[in-house]
Amino acid sequence: MNQRRDLGLVFRSRTPIVVIETEDESRILEMLRTMVMEKTEGEYLPLFRWTVTDGLQRQDIALEPQTMNAQPVDVLRHIRAVQKPGVYVLLDFHPFIADPVHVRLLKDICLQQSRIRRHIVLISHKIDLPSELEPYAARLELALPDEEERVRIIQRVADEWSASNPGSRVQADSRAYRMLVQNLAGLPHRDTERLARNAIWQDGAITRSDLPEVMKAKYELLNRGGVLNFEYDTARFADVGGLANLKTWLSHRRAALRRDADAGHLDPPRGILLIGIQGCGKSLAAKATAGAFDVPLLRLDLGAVYDKYHGETERKLRESLHTADVMAPCVLWLDEIEKGLAGRGGETGTTQRVLGTFLTWMAEKKSLVFVVATANDISALPPELVRKGRFDEIFFVDLPDTSTREAIFAIHLQSRAQEPACFDTGALAAASDGFSGAEIEQAIVSALYAAHAKKQPLASEHVAGELRRTRPLSVVMAEQLGGLRRWAEGRTVRAD
Repeated sequence: MNQRRDLGLVFRSRTPIVVIETEDESRILEMLRTMVMEKTEGEYLPLFRWTVTDGLQRQDIALEPQTMNAQPVDVLRHIRAVQKPGVYVLLDFHPFIADPVHVRLLKDICLQQSRIRRHIVLISHKIDLPSELEPYAARLELALPDEEERVRIIQRVADEWSASNPGSRVQADSRAYRMLVQNLAGLPHRDTERLARNAIWQDGAITRSDLPEVMKAKYELLNRGGVLNFEYDTARFADVGGLANLKTWLSHRRAALRRDADAGHLDPPRGILLIGIQGCGKSLAAKATAGAFDVPLLRLDLGAVYDKYHGETERKLRESLHTADVMAPCVLWLDEIEKGLAGRGGETGTTQRVLGTFLTWMAEKKSLVFVVATANDISALPPELVRKGRFDEIFFVDLPDTSTREAIFAIHLQSRAQEPACFDTGALAAASDGFSGAEIEQAIVSALYAAHAKKQPLASEHVAGELRRTRPLSVVMAEQLGGLRRWAEGRTVRAD
């Protein structure tokens, strides 16, 4: 209704040119047809539709198309010559708009507006209006379906399915139905209907199993920049050893992020910064966060954001953050954030603008996007990013203790079809003091190769042998890790 009201105001103000950028042209045509048909005789404006393939055709009454007016110059001359009011919808006129003859003809039509009420409605996916025509034009943004309209779209699709399957009704899980309405937000009318149809017509039901496919399809429709990746496989926290404090912290905020009924008036969480030693599970924890919240995981590659052309870097970042907003509720993962937001030599100015854009978005965002940023080198992070208030919490991920290492051995052995009970995981945990989770995993992989070469089943001694041959990062870079621990003391919360 607001769009119809806005378009009516534009017409009543006698604006000659109306620009609407959309791919949902049929919806706009139907809205215009309804508007002109509802007008009284004194306000009635005939409605015409033009395409380069069919020419000019009346829309409010049934008349044959005027194929003689198919060429752009011909239709504009025809409109200029007509001495009666009307609304002329020109579809996909954007390739012809900059022609000097077309610009002059359109300007002539605009200059006659005070005498003859004619409106040119330009509809296309993108329209760059020549500067000569800007003073005569108004741009109308087509609003996306709100929650109430999305409900109506899903209901209409469900009714269509029932009509095609007499005696059957669409079965819907109440929570899945609410999530489907929420997950379809941010899409135009046509795409909303298409994804709803995909979810319902597959099996005549709306279930939780439909939601991942809907979100994948939605992401593919939205992401055209190539710097935001949809992570299809999110981990479970059962696959992550340790990090007990982090797991508890996230579990307390799950309901608020998902806007569950029992969340009350809790503010949704904004995000966390995970700082720590390489290979200790920060990236896995980011993936498991999305799994714990049961929402999609988007990974933003900050390195791919940077572009050699001025302004393109910021545009890519803004588009990626907008996509994340539309995909909400979701987790946005920025891996090794220091590499994208620290100084980049001659690109320092661009980096500062990227940092400013990101921080402004974090401060102003209203969407249910939970940010998980990971960093290895705290010295490379700008102070503006780590000050209090940017993230809900800063967690420090340290080397795993003995019990956590034992759990990590069990997880990686089991994932490779080995029975943990057949191994002395306690002794292996004791022998791997100072090892990260990634180094423990690599020791098991190397032990599997060694056992296979000897044609023996994997045993504890094979793994122990690989541990003895490995110099962990905690030994190779002891000074740097010591400095990182000293910085984290008192400034961060331990993840475990």
